[in-house]
Amino acid sequence: MEVYRSHTLPGWTPDNSLRPTRQAPTDGKAQSMQPCFWKRLDALLESSELVIDRPKGSSHPRYPSLVYPLDYGYLKGTSGGDGNEIDVWRGSLDEGHLDAVLCTVDVLKRDVELKLFVGCSLTEKHAARDFHTGEHMSAIIVEREAT
Repeated sequence: MEVYRSHTLPGWTPDNSLRPTRQAPTDGKAQSMQPCFWKRLDALLESSELVIDRPKGSSHPRYPSLVYPLDYGYLKGTSGGDGNEIDVWRGSLDEGHLDAVLCTVDVLKRDVELKLFVGCSLTEKHAARDFHTGEHMSAIIVEREAT
């Protein structure tokens, strides 16, 4: 099991604008994700230890035919939708930037989860999405808007 300290966010301090901002709806369309959502995810990532317990190429513990296309782990000391720690897909990009999340639904387990993408290319994000897509599971990628 590998343990990594998460990346450093330049200029971030705990009191840096983590308060939500109100946005007026535009044309009845869905609002873009609020910047505070991403800043809060950044804060969780910054303040947590990233543990990779399923390295790229390893098999799922219960389903050996499922092979992890990327490093997969969790943020130690956090709590995700399934009661375990927040899951993280770690890709090959050096900067380790959090720029998307993966939303999954599993009708057999009757759960919904949010998984973080850290340092993942678009191809890697698609591979992770495909890993979570099957007969009883679906997943979508929500990308952070460029600033």
